[in-house]
Amino acid sequence: MSASGSRLPAGLLVSVRSVAEAEEAVAGGAAIIDVKEPAQGPLGRADVHVIAAIAARVAGRAACTVACGELAEGEPSIGPHLAALASQLAAAGLPFPTAVKAGPAGLSLDQWRPAYERLAGLLANRGELVAVAYADWRAAAAPDPARLITAAADAGASTLLIDTFDKASGGLFEVVGGGAIAAWMAAARARGLGVALAGRLGRRDLPAIAALGGRIVGVRSAACEGGRMGHVDRGNVAELVGTLAEVWSTASPLPPDCRGGFRPDFRPEEISP
Repeated sequence: MSASGSRLPAGLLVSVRSVAEAEEAVAGGAAIIDVKEPAQGPLGRADVHVIAAIAARVAGRAACTVACGELAEGEPSIGPHLAALASQLAAAGLPFPTAVKAGPAGLSLDQWRPAYERLAGLLANRGELVAVAYADWRAAAAPDPARLITAAADAGASTLLIDTFDKASGGLFEVVGGGAIAAWMAAARARGLGVALAGRLGRRDLPAIAALGGRIVGVRSAACEGGRMGHVDRGNVAELVGTLAEVWSTASPLPPDCRGGFRPDFRPEEISP
């Protein structure tokens, strides 16, 4: 089952940095293998040969997505990287990744939209360009998610990723309350966008995510032994996959005062432009 308008399947997305990690994630039941280099930032770009090797190992077993850094890096940086990747994959008879993502850090909303549209144009019909909103948008000097959602829909996006920029500042539900997340998700869905959630998420967050209707859940730290810079472990992935299936099957709306759900002190103006 795909999220609304998205090419991505529902399930657990695991960010990996090597073929060995990709194998662990697939063996654990991950639906999406996301290639990135965490040492290079929240959406750090991996080397082309690393991406190609992972794509070859994952082919036919899970969807594959790729992180490309921040849109502010521009076409001179991201464009040649994607062209080299497309060439290497084609030479090996491999499909281009299902989706590509690049963050909005350092851009105003007026700067973000043309940058997004230029990168989407470079991808052409190869893969989906995911729009990224940082919950800690002020720390990222990025657009307010509420406004970026509208711009993303107008720019033709199919999927919105709600993530965190500063990986040292806690998880998504610690950075903002569940009420804000719920409002962003509702706004995105109202504009026909599928929604993925990420940002230091763990098992304890999965019931709240299920209650909010979250269908794509991205992790790295929770899948690793040794944290974000550690190594993906299939046992951790399998545990997350099992918990996600369980909470999906039993999900019901959270009461207003439930921890991790809707903050009782949440006010709509907190996310207004």
